[in-house]
This record gives sequence, structure tokens and C-alpha cells, in this order.
Amino acid sequence: MKHTKIVLLIALMAIFCSFGMEAKGKKARAQFTEYKYDLGNVPEKGGPVSHEFKFTNTGDGNLIIIDASTTCGCTRPEYPKNPIAPGKSGKIKVTYLPDHRPGPIDRTITVRTNGNPKKVRLRILGNVIPGKK
Repeated sequence: MKHTKIVLLIALMAIFCSFGMEAKGKKARAQFTEYKYDLGNVPEKGGPVSHEFKFTNTGDGNLIIIDASTTCGCTRPEYPKNPIAPGKSGKIKVTYLPDHRPGPIDRTITVRTNGNPKKVRLRILGNVIPGKK
């Protein structure tokens, strides 16, 4: 029984090592079509506005979006949770909530990946037009 567990453990280690060797040297690369987008004039009471930043994995390994974050709760990023295969595309959807935020918009979204580059910064710009009181 003890030998069976050892043999099983060695077999599992060999399988995991072979997966690691197969992926060795393969790198993912997130190539975005744009890194900045101007939302233009946004009405304060017009509801949320969104933009999709599209990208392609131009590398030869699977691209994983680890996280997409902002420093303001007024900006919400959505990103793919599954790996993006080489040659395939995805998008980061960014939604801005203009309610009670009149004035200029300049928000940065930081996207962390397993690829090159490890960190990408996207920006949305614009201007919130105050609603009537």
C-alpha cells in the first residue's frame, strides 16, 4: 500500500513537470487597440456610460487577466476570467458612473496580466455636464 502511494505520487509529479516544461518559454502578450478613450460630454443624470477596450493575445502562451482595478468606485472594470489563447481576442469593459460627479473625467484602469507587459494602464477621459437642479 505504501509503495502504491509513492508510485502514484511520482507519477503525478512527472505529469505536472511535463506540463511545466511544455509551457516553458511560451509568453502571452496583451496588445490593446487603444489605451485611452474620450467619452466626450456625459450628462450627469444620463446614467452609466461604458467603453470596451479590445485586445488580442499576440503571444504564444495563454493570456490570463489577473485583475483590472481603479482607485475610484465611480469606475467599474469587467474583464475575462478565462485564459485567452494565442491569437484570440478579449475586452475590458469600463463603466463610469457620472451621477453626482460634475466636471472633468480622468480615470486610470490598471490591468494586471501574466504576460508582457505585466501591467497595462488604460484611461477614460471626458466631461460630466451638470444636471438641472
